[in-house]
Amino acid sequence: RLEPILVRGGFVSGFYCNVNNTACLFAVLIFQNRPGSDTNSRIEFAEPIWSANRNNPVKIGANLQLTQDGDLVLEESDGTSVWATETRGKSVSGLNLTETGNLVLFDKNNAVVWQSFDHPTNSLVPGQVLLSGKKLSSNTSSTNWSQGQYSLAVSNGELVVYIESNPPQFYYKSNNELSISKTGQAYIQFKNGSFGEFKFRNSSAAQFMRLDPDGHLKVYEWGGSNWTEAADLLSPFIGLCGYPMVCGKYGICTSKGQCSCPEAASPGKTSYFSQESDRHPDLGCSIKTPLSCNRSEHHSLYELKDINYFSFSTSPYNEVTDLEYCKSTCLTNCSCKAAVFRYHWGSSTGNCLLLTQVFSLMDNDQQQTNVTAFVKVQLQKSPEKRTVAILISSLGAFIGSVLITGICLFLNRKKTDESKEVEEDYLDQLPGISTRFSYEDLKAMTGNFNCKLGQGGFGSVYEGTLSNGTKIAVKHLDGLDLVKKSFLAEVETIGNIHHVNLVRLIGFCADKSYRLLVYEYMSNGSLNKWIFPKIRVVSLRWQSRRKIIFDIAKGLAYLHEECRQKIFHLDIKPQNILLDENFNAKVSDFGMSKLIDKDQSQVVTTLRGTPGYLAPEWLSSVITDKVDVYSFGVVVLEILCGRKNLDRSQPEEDMHLLSLFKRKAEEGQLSDIIDKYSDDMQLHQGEVVDMMKVAAWCLQSDFAKRPSMSVVVKVLEGLVDVENNLDYNFINPPIRRAIVAVDHNEDAIGASTPLLPSALSGPR
Repeated sequence: RLEPILVRGGFVSGFYCNVNNTACLFAVLIFQNRPGSDTNSRIEFAEPIWSANRNNPVKIGANLQLTQDGDLVLEESDGTSVWATETRGKSVSGLNLTETGNLVLFDKNNAVVWQSFDHPTNSLVPGQVLLSGKKLSSNTSSTNWSQGQYSLAVSNGELVVYIESNPPQFYYKSNNELSISKTGQAYIQFKNGSFGEFKFRNSSAAQFMRLDPDGHLKVYEWGGSNWTEAADLLSPFIGLCGYPMVCGKYGICTSKGQCSCPEAASPGKTSYFSQESDRHPDLGCSIKTPLSCNRSEHHSLYELKDINYFSFSTSPYNEVTDLEYCKSTCLTNCSCKAAVFRYHWGSSTGNCLLLTQVFSLMDNDQQQTNVTAFVKVQLQKSPEKRTVAILISSLGAFIGSVLITGICLFLNRKKTDESKEVEEDYLDQLPGISTRFSYEDLKAMTGNFNCKLGQGGFGSVYEGTLSNGTKIAVKHLDGLDLVKKSFLAEVETIGNIHHVNLVRLIGFCADKSYRLLVYEYMSNGSLNKWIFPKIRVVSLRWQSRRKIIFDIAKGLAYLHEECRQKIFHLDIKPQNILLDENFNAKVSDFGMSKLIDKDQSQVVTTLRGTPGYLAPEWLSSVITDKVDVYSFGVVVLEILCGRKNLDRSQPEEDMHLLSLFKRKAEEGQLSDIIDKYSDDMQLHQGEVVDMMKVAAWCLQSDFAKRPSMSVVVKVLEGLVDVENNLDYNFINPPIRRAIVAVDHNEDAIGASTPLLPSALSGPR
């Protein structure tokens, strides 16, 4: 659906919506201008070449207005600002769409004040030039307009095309004058540091160039009834296997463009990889046992002879060294996921490429080179030893459990049966209920709970493996009434919701008195181990910390606004943020969460949470989703400062992080509290201080002045500015200060936790 606002030549500007009219862009589109036909028929097949709000589509009813002070603003129907040109006070007189597809704001002298050509998205049109410092970014998919993983840019006099990662991995690069063409006819030129001198073949058909979601750079032209591909511009240079995700992560691309997973070197040897989809091998492969930095002594390098990597020739990170040094460097660096080594001709030395993220691998079709890839894997435990351990421990556990179960049944049979019947009925009625496991199943999967990953307020977490080889984390809940409440809250809350930034509940066990929860395995553990390490070995870089903050924000925004019912987590802290092998963050532990109806804005509930992360309004027991926002603010500050909100190792005046934050803000010296153990954080002081202001906004004592988590997400996307005139007089609720002594054990306050009289004493 397209609602035109401006039409000029072969271009139209207006609202462009998806098939279901659930998401709309303010966009400029190209179409085949057919003289004599009406506007609606001409723009029926219009294709977007620029959009203002690709990462934040609006709904039907959104408004676009040119304000009196010269700002072009896109707003949701409720008045929420989504996008603006930020041209207030620049004497803007009007808006125009040129015949080349450039949306322009101009002043009274017809001089350009702002133009869409300076803010490209994924496409270029004839007459448009991509200047140094600008880039094209692909869409995520054909139906998802948000910024994807591929980019094309002009940087330092070079034309580069790359996949977004840390650092970026280039799959095409040229610093020479370049003419990309087909059958001898130039389509586009890179010359004198700019890209985009279109020299299309003589054609009356509309044409444009686009960086597609699969990383291909293609020219499209109108073919009479639809848009057809006129040229695939990079493939002649890099081939079928030169695209980063042609075979998915860890997939190997053959010279014929077929995809497969790394195979064991010989029959009977361990295979560490499995196909993501047997029907779609191009979706890539997964490591059966996820890499864990906590167990780096069990890392090994899986050798793949005659396997190359797409970015080897374009990467600036090659080092001249020998094979053993290349391998050992990767093994001793936890962030390294693979090493690729290419021998120099007739020499024992060569080039070493270390990868922090592995995309598609490729057959080495250059027979004159000797190249080998080494992919890091997690060694699996010996099946024989594990079987013996399971048998011995299971026998002892069985005898003990028989005795304990017999006594419990004798004393509490009737009460247990009634309680179980009520709980069974409740679990059966829950929508989207997860897989149910027996206790014996989980005991076998965890080797009789012999590998403990951690321990929390309600029980211990153990490593396990499903029958298909998938790693799992099993939480064994301990206790009585509190455990039942925590168990039911967890199953009810996340049993039927799914989001990339929420830990997935795979299943549960409600077998007799046993209550266990089965989650996806997060190989890098909880966030607190990385920002409060006992031994400073690896320090998270700024980009990793920023992404973790962004991930947490997206997870909470989903809970608060996008679920069938609102979900208040009520216990956000670093221990409840888990990290996968690529340091993607996911919110976990919903044992204290609260579900409320969509039309409710607040709820009365008893105190729950963790000292140091409790919002001031907990004193009234009337809470909103803003208590999670407050806790998020504390966590953000801890991530940036690399210390706990209460650190007794600090001088008395610096012991409380919020008090220190307030003092440094008043002194204009916020950079003083940036994590001093990270050189990379120190290099990004400006960005870190900006993030501290986001934390300050979330920590406002008046909950009404805190942003919603969806607004926080928009701030982190660069779409909304942080509120001015922030109050740095953060309130430390008396209850938090009174019970701060238990913070050493990182205990949580449950819904039924009795508070000792000493907990209500005043400040000491």
